[in-house]
Amino acid sequence: MEIEYRKLSEKELDVFIEMRINQLREEGAKEDIDLKPALMDYYMRHMKDGTFVSWIAVDDGRIIGTSGMSFVEKPPYFGCPSGKMGLLSSMFTNLDYRRMGIAKELLHRVVEEARDYGCGTIQITASDMGVKLYTAYGFVHNGNFMQYKL
Repeated sequence: MEIEYRKLSEKELDVFIEMRINQLREEGAKEDIDLKPALMDYYMRHMKDGTFVSWIAVDDGRIIGTSGMSFVEKPPYFGCPSGKMGLLSSMFTNLDYRRMGIAKELLHRVVEEARDYGCGTIQITASDMGVKLYTAYGFVHNGNFMQYKL
């Protein structure tokens, strides 16, 4: 098996979005709304302006692993003097391909994209499954994270 790693292109967005929705369901999302149009709009706009990048893993022409990094900017602070942050998302590997180092390789590639963009920090809301991967890579918990739903 020869896994190919490459950047996501617009022509692969339909499959990428299906995988993203399946991932959200696997992580427990119960909402019954059609996210496809909003996701397509988001990825098209942010891939064009360079504020979203994804590396994918492909086996025999089929996407079997995904990653995503969104770039945002906040006022600089001591923990991130550039103010540029990466928001990690869409980390997903098909069941049959797990525990083979694919997620680690995809993570490394999008972390390097964030470094190249000038990000000073990367944040993620990790699934239970992902915590081991991110901890092993060097991510640490930040207990200050809170969210307010509008």
